[in-house]
Amino acid sequence: MTQDETITTPLAEELGAGGAQVREGTPGDAVGGRVPRYVARPPDTAAAQALLAAAHRRGLATVVRGNGTASDWGAPPRRCDLVLETAALTGIEHAAGDLVVRVGAGTPLADLQAELAASGQRLTLDPLVAGGTVGGAVATGLSGPRRLLHGPLRDLIIGMTAVRADGVAASSGGRVVKNVAGYDLGKLHTGALGTLGLITSVTFRLHPLPEALRTVSAGAPNPETAQRWTHAVLGSGAVPAAVELDWPETGPLTLRVLLEGAEGGIDARARAVAELMEGSGISEGAPAQWGALPGAAGDTLLKAAVPIGQVAEAARLLHEAAQDQGTTAAVAGSAGAGVLLAALPASAGAASVNGVVRRVRAAVEGGVTVARPAPALADAELDLWGEVPGLELMRAVKLRFDPRGLLAPGRGPGGI
Repeated sequence: MTQDETITTPLAEELGAGGAQVREGTPGDAVGGRVPRYVARPPDTAAAQALLAAAHRRGLATVVRGNGTASDWGAPPRRCDLVLETAALTGIEHAAGDLVVRVGAGTPLADLQAELAASGQRLTLDPLVAGGTVGGAVATGLSGPRRLLHGPLRDLIIGMTAVRADGVAASSGGRVVKNVAGYDLGKLHTGALGTLGLITSVTFRLHPLPEALRTVSAGAPNPETAQRWTHAVLGSGAVPAAVELDWPETGPLTLRVLLEGAEGGIDARARAVAELMEGSGISEGAPAQWGALPGAAGDTLLKAAVPIGQVAEAARLLHEAAQDQGTTAAVAGSAGAGVLLAALPASAGAASVNGVVRRVRAAVEGGVTVARPAPALADAELDLWGEVPGLELMRAVKLRFDPRGLLAPGRGPGGI
């Protein structure tokens, strides 16, 4: 946004009084088909506080945007009067000796990882969506393959600063791992899709970069074999960083096991895993497109969180249910952690999507949600969430943080 794009209406001047740049919204700024009246970019946390306080006074529904790579996740907001861009909320404070980093929410994940790598460290997060920011990753809660060994994203967060809908900033945790006071903002905001506040900075615990990586891959003749291999690998002493299932629309089901560690012992570990998976091969490093989402950018994306023992069955059901609905499914995800993602083509209508999710929900434990509807289904009658455990508690938290319901209204489960 350039200076000559700013506008000077009374409301825009009020929104920008704290230093945020404000411009008119355009169709290119639409979120779920809702074109905002204004788009604002605060330069720092103080300006973001002033901006949100003004929006709160005026009753403006606000949606936060980083690079926009996950703006279509969750339900479309009921209203979107203001888009708040985090592009200027950047900065990296790396305490390498403590394996800790504090980073602005608008910082691209790729920039963060590059700076950490220069010190031989990393944030152990496989970015499933290319080009995303730190804040976007936290808002969607996507964790990636290596969550099996290192835990999901929310467990890597040790501190956070966020701004409530009324402009009040709150912080929890800090640069010391054991320092926790008040609300655990990291866990509350992870996966909340911006419905509880604006994340301005996050503090993460880090890991050293491993000396070596090996991938053991094998094509499974059927889901049952993939499930047997998964149990064998998890029960071995190999300590995999990830066990990933990949089953495209057409083609074989493949299981990939990622191993990390010292050069001295990793080859023996890889050979031990290969013995558990018939017809497997060993390669150095991680495969191309490691952890990438299945399908194309405009596809409908389903997320299934199931017990580890039902992962292969869930994958089979997703394929079969899609075929029964006259469409196809590409399935990928963590066989070791019980989290699968399935892409249905953008051409699949609401009836087909609902048919797939209802069949799988009825057959497996856990939950199946429509994480990202195709653009054409933004306002369709989709059963996005199914039955949501703890929904009343979620509503109570939303009421506590955003009593007027002005932050991404309706984007979360149950219309939160």
